Amino acid sequence: MPILLPLMLMQSTLDVGGISSPYASALPREIVEKKEDEERKRRTESAQFAGPLPLRAENGCLLAVEADPERSAEVARKALSSAQGRERVRAGLCLGVALADLDRWAEARTVFVQARDAADPGDHLSRARLGAMAGNAALADGKAGEALTLLAPAAVEAKTASDGSLGASIALDRARALVSLGQNEEAGRALADARTADPDNAQAWLLSATLARRQKQLIEAQTQIEKAAQLAPQDAEIGLEAGVIAVLGGRDDAARRSWNSVVTMSPESPSAATAKEYLAQLGPEGTSKP
Repeated sequence: MPILLPLMLMQSTLDVGGISSPYASALPREIVEKKEDEERKRRTESAQFAGPLPLRAENGCLLAVEADPERSAEVARKALSSAQGRERVRAGLCLGVALADLDRWAEARTVFVQARDAADPGDHLSRARLGAMAGNAALADGKAGEALTLLAPAAVEAKTASDGSLGASIALDRARALVSLGQNEEAGRALADARTADPDNAQAWLLSATLARRQKQLIEAQTQIEKAAQLAPQDAEIGLEAGVIAVLGGRDDAARRSWNSVVTMSPESPSAATAKEYLAQLGPEGTSKP
């Protein structure tokens, strides 16, 4: 499952690390960008991320966030003012989700940290999830260093809880933060952690391929993007990246096949539009690159 909140939604791209290519100015959206529909879905799914702390139906705040985040934040803030113990965790979760939906990242980060600290020390799963949410908020707020500080204990809690999927998601966020700080070697280790924690996480393999390609490790990038494609053959972002890796490796026909597959899968999508741009730059089969 993807990470808990869509807080890695600020748009940033990896450059090609000095590789000369006609696609250097138009590479895929990498490392931190997510689609709008995925962001909305994750906001809805956040209601499930309190682990053993289900929200009472009569409160209804989490279920109302998407419809009216302002009102949801108001309700949660009032509940938080008098909440104690586990109720404080529930109210804090609700308020943090509402603030995130309003793009109030700094406030959301603070609230998630408070909710994490209110959770029982033995509730490793809830502490891991809330810590990950706080790290996501920091990342969305442009505070990559602070995100790393928050994600480190969350990773420990996830490992203690034996939740490989959550551990992988946290590792991916660590990689995003490290890339934004220019610490690519450390990011590579974080991505390796993600692949180990959840070998079937296609996103981990995609981002690993992207980073390897940036570092001019095209053989490794090819192996990793093939694994990503096996796990998620319908993922358009994987198709885009596969084409970029192919063209940088001099395999123009393979690149055309990858990008044409993206257009075929979802012809009206933004990914298809990007693929069409790449195909136009590459030119028809049998012609030389511009």
